[in-house]
Amino acid sequence: MSWWTTVLGGAFGFMLGGPLGAMLGVAFAGNFSKGKSNFGGFAKDYHIGDQQRVQAAFFSSLFSVMGYIAKVDGKVSKAEILLAQQVMDHMQLADDMQKVARELFNQGKKKDFNLDEVLEQFRLESHRRTDLVRMFLEIQIQATYADGVLDDTEHDALKYIAQKLHFSLHELENLIQQFATTSHHASKLSVDDAYVILGVDKNLTDKEIKRAYRRLLSQHHPDKLVAKGLPEEMMTIAKEKTQEIISAYELIKKQRGMR
Repeated sequence: MSWWTTVLGGAFGFMLGGPLGAMLGVAFAGNFSKGKSNFGGFAKDYHIGDQQRVQAAFFSSLFSVMGYIAKVDGKVSKAEILLAQQVMDHMQLADDMQKVARELFNQGKKKDFNLDEVLEQFRLESHRRTDLVRMFLEIQIQATYADGVLDDTEHDALKYIAQKLHFSLHELENLIQQFATTSHHASKLSVDDAYVILGVDKNLTDKEIKRAYRRLLSQHHPDKLVAKGLPEEMMTIAKEKTQEIISAYELIKKQRGMR
C-alpha cells in the first residue's frame, strides 16, 4: 500500500509529525472536503524509518524545497513553475495529489518557510539512506535548471541544502555537472559526456569503470529506492536515470571495445 492510500485511509494523524506533517496537513486541508479523508485516524503508529512515513516525508519536503529554490533568486519564473508541474505530470500524479504538491510548492515560496527545520526533519526521516537523499538532490538540481541557468544564488542554495542533509559537497558538484551535461546534450551524448555521467576519469581501467557503473546503477535502482522510501509515483524518474546510466556505459564500452 502506498503512503498516499494510507493517508486517505485515515492514518495521517500518526504517520508524520513535525514541520513536514504540519505542511502536509495544511496542503490536504485546503484540497479535500472534511468527509473525504479522516486525518485524525489511529490506524497505525508510524515510526521514523517506516517506508510509508519516509515516502510522505520525501513527497512533502521535495515540493516545498522546490518552491523555496524557485524563489531563492528573488522571483519565481514561469519556467520554474512549469518545471514543478512537469515533475508532477512525469510522476503521473492524480489530480488530488497534484493539488497537494502545488500547495506544498507554494508553501516553500513563502517568506516564513523554515528551510532548516524541513531539511532537518527530512534528514532524520530518511534514516541515513544516502541513495534517497541523492535522488532528492538530483530532482532539486533539475529544478534549478528550469530556466536554463544555474545562477550563483541557486548554486549556493543547493550547497546549503546538501550540507544540512550531510551530503558530500564534492558529490553534489558531480551531480550538477552530470545534469548540465545531459541537459545540454540530450539528443546525442559524446563519449566525454558518458564519462561525466558515470562520474569517472578516462584514465581508469575497464575493471574500475565497470565497478563504478555497477555502484551507480545500484544507487538508482528503482525498486531499491522505493523500498528505502522513494514514493512509488517517482519510479518513472528513477527508471529514466537508470537508463541514462546504462546508455552512458554502453557508449564507453563500445569506444573501449569492452566485453
